[in-house]
Amino acid sequence: MNHLNIILFHPTEVEHPLSRKDLRAVHILDVLRLQPGQIFDAGLIDGAQGKGTLAAVNEASLTLSFVWGNSPPPLYPIHLLIGLPRPQTSRDILRDVTTLGVASINFIRSERGEASYSSSNLWKSDEWKNCVINGTAQAFCTRLPIIIRDQTLAEALAGLPSGAARVALDNYEASCSLTAFSPTVSQPVVIALGSERGWAPSERRLFRDAGFCFAHLGPRVLRTETACIAAVTLIRSKLGLF
Repeated sequence: MNHLNIILFHPTEVEHPLSRKDLRAVHILDVLRLQPGQIFDAGLIDGAQGKGTLAAVNEASLTLSFVWGNSPPPLYPIHLLIGLPRPQTSRDILRDVTTLGVASINFIRSERGEASYSSSNLWKSDEWKNCVINGTAQAFCTRLPIIIRDQTLAEALAGLPSGAARVALDNYEASCSLTAFSPTVSQPVVIALGSERGWAPSERRLFRDAGFCFAHLGPRVLRTETACIAAVTLIRSKLGLF
């Protein structure tokens, strides 16, 4: 089990004992090795950060108490449109770009994507939510990005934030590097990344009609999850978010 920099709870959970079978209880006892009376960093999902105290332990559950402080600042105004990739890639993206602080991730049905990926266990269970929560905990934050799935590109484009700078990564038709893309410091940014097979010509037309420019990350072809991290990092730098 990965180390959790902060342990997150839904607001309704903090009033009840935590089952010893819960992975958070395992983390408190076996990873942090806390004894009754000791404290840990805790947070309410999409709410305040604070401190938790391990009040008592029995065979079935942990009794916890909490003191809450302030909520963290809003997520960064960066929104991703991603052609739905294979499940393991989606897991990596959900965790890692959540850690980087993006506001939303929209996994769309792209023309060249594999339709069967949307019916994987990742999406049919709560596993995708756990990936997001783990990414948030890694970042020592409580704010979760909005996750959208199964829209067409046209549907996703219709719901973009107004006034956002828009760029689609495309090694075939890009006229410049993403390093030349220049949003204003306070401007929301939408970054579109294709699935493993890239964008289809009809999707490129939709991007142009929606005001996107095309950019690349250099001559080397990157994995989708690597491209996401590289693109978000560059845009964070341009927005002064370091």
